Amino acid sequence: MVINKNNGSLPPLWRTPFIVIVAGCLIAMVGFGVRSSFGLFMDPMTLANGWGRETFALAMAIQNLLWGIGVPLAGAIADRRGAAPVLIAGALCYALGIYGMAGADSSMALHLFGGVLTGLGVAFTGFAIALSAIAKVVGPDKRSLALGLGTAAGSLGQVVFSPLAQGFIGHFGWFSALLIMASFTALIIPAALLIPRMTSAKGEAESDQTLAEALREAVAHRGYLLLTLGFFVCGFHVAFITVHFPSYVKDLGMAASVGATSLALIGFFNIFGSFGSGAVGQRWSKKVGLSWIYLLRAVAISALMLAPKTELTIYLFAASMGILWLSTVPLTTGIVGQIFGMRYLSTLFGIVFLSHQLGSFLGVWLGGYLFDTYGTYDAVWWVGVILALVAALIHMLIDELPLPRLLASAVVPEGR
Repeated sequence: MVINKNNGSLPPLWRTPFIVIVAGCLIAMVGFGVRSSFGLFMDPMTLANGWGRETFALAMAIQNLLWGIGVPLAGAIADRRGAAPVLIAGALCYALGIYGMAGADSSMALHLFGGVLTGLGVAFTGFAIALSAIAKVVGPDKRSLALGLGTAAGSLGQVVFSPLAQGFIGHFGWFSALLIMASFTALIIPAALLIPRMTSAKGEAESDQTLAEALREAVAHRGYLLLTLGFFVCGFHVAFITVHFPSYVKDLGMAASVGATSLALIGFFNIFGSFGSGAVGQRWSKKVGLSWIYLLRAVAISALMLAPKTELTIYLFAASMGILWLSTVPLTTGIVGQIFGMRYLSTLFGIVFLSHQLGSFLGVWLGGYLFDTYGTYDAVWWVGVILALVAALIHMLIDELPLPRLLASAVVPEGR
């Protein structure tokens, strides 16, 4: 019989670990899936409104920045008040931002609704909240796998929503397509009600540590700072490709469907990459796994730049990047939880994720700026290669061992 240590009673049947994991996966799928489709709207929106790509790119860069700024705040509230109210508020903000983005008739309105408001909505429905909820209901022996499953669900959202968005654009136009995508975010609200409020995690002793103490502890840890710095590179890659890759493919003379298919392929193969990285992190060093991911990203991008530009090349790149796409998330989240424990995972991972979104801001904006200036994305691709090599080295320097206080207070399962 499993007792809920937070209130001393059995958890409701509809809040069992299985149900919580399913709800968390649905939230990750919708939240990330809708967000991953925005790059498909660049060409039709800029042409219809007479904007340059930098205008749209800046809105997406602001969105990524507000996403990053909002995650630590959302995580801190969730750690203290529970995930459900955070997720519900985020879903409403998310929907309102996309509706406003559809009706934007100026660059300022686009940046406000598509950038600021949508960015905050994504932050309050993002990975940090969903993955933390999933991580707290499973024991350490299955935690990395569960994080991989939650991340894979986000990838499934990309598989589902990228072709859906392209289909909606083709059949109904970009304006109606955005309204439909906004409506999908309402699915987050009933899923959020299935997430219980938990301050401690299964297999981990209750902690009386305050948030301020946890933050001081993290900032003083070199491994945490290196992890935060390295995650910047992941954001640079992922955001640049999500927003600019469909247009990059069209610039090569290929059909718009090739770009949409590529995003779907990235999402499809990332299902295997995310779950696989979770399995690797369960058995082997998480920091070594991260180093290999960034090294292989450098290889994949270099191959795209040097290979002939055919549909096959594009699809092979999408498949390889898909395996490496969000496979960083379960390992990065896992290292934070492994070093510092689960009590303030939402907050501590949220701060690491802020660095990810600073990288996203730079990748998205730099892509638009350099394209409008030079008419090509090549320089951004090669910057991505250099950053990937730096990240591969940085992660090897991380000390991923749990802090002594965690080892001293570990909960020993009954019967051992």
